[in-house]
Amino acid sequence: MEEEKILAIDYLATTPVTAKDKRLKARRDPWMSRVLRYTLEGWPTTVDNELLPYWRRHEELSVREVCVLWCDRVIIPRVERPAIIAELHFGHPGMTKMKAVARSYLWWPGMDKNLEGTVRACERCQQRVKAPPRALLHPQLLPKRLWSRIHVDYAGSFMGRMFLVTVDAFSKWLDVYATQSATTEVTSEKRKTSFAIHGIPERLVSDNGTCFTSSEFRTFCESQGIIHTKSTPYHPSSNRLAERAVQTFKDGSRKLETRSLNETLQTFC
Repeated sequence: MEEEKILAIDYLATTPVTAKDKRLKARRDPWMSRVLRYTLEGWPTTVDNELLPYWRRHEELSVREVCVLWCDRVIIPRVERPAIIAELHFGHPGMTKMKAVARSYLWWPGMDKNLEGTVRACERCQQRVKAPPRALLHPQLLPKRLWSRIHVDYAGSFMGRMFLVTVDAFSKWLDVYATQSATTEVTSEKRKTSFAIHGIPERLVSDNGTCFTSSEFRTFCESQGIIHTKSTPYHPSSNRLAERAVQTFKDGSRKLETRSLNETLQTFC
């Protein structure tokens, strides 16, 4: 006997479901016994909700050796489903592979949902699941005029200070203010200074830092007629213009570290 056949026989010896077992368990399952009887004797015009999935397919059901089949797929009684799911999940093949194999041979109402729940509840499968593909970022439209939309962020602690960095979305102009802390009061004060020089913008984009999400800063923006847009939490790339401005400011400041703070700001900005 060839080796492949010996291995196949050895595998089949451990198969959790046999036709004999299925016939016995189908008789003990009240719903499957009714499905079997209706398939042999004819289906009524109305059935219980539990039998609706079978009734919708009753013209495609058949019986072979007291086993009910939907087309060429065996319908598994409720009591046998855990053993079938465990066999399909053996080796942790993944949700897609499990459903593909099951759909080739088996069926029961809610089979896909049961298989998906098994994979989601498996710690090993979840530890090794692939990360979903990154969604494409929707590019922000270029404003039509200067200082129409500004992006703000704090850089620091850097050089012993905090720096409020502002970049204009139209011209990419940097406006940087050195501060001792990143509180709401300091942020509002520096914003007033900046707006007095450059004018009040239509929109201000920031991250979800406390100084930008506080009620005081919201009141400040509303009093100035500014639309405040916050970036998506844990996704700093949604405010990538400010993030890039902070990086540019830090890189440029390191090249001028021999000068004083004021000289650095005057030279770089």
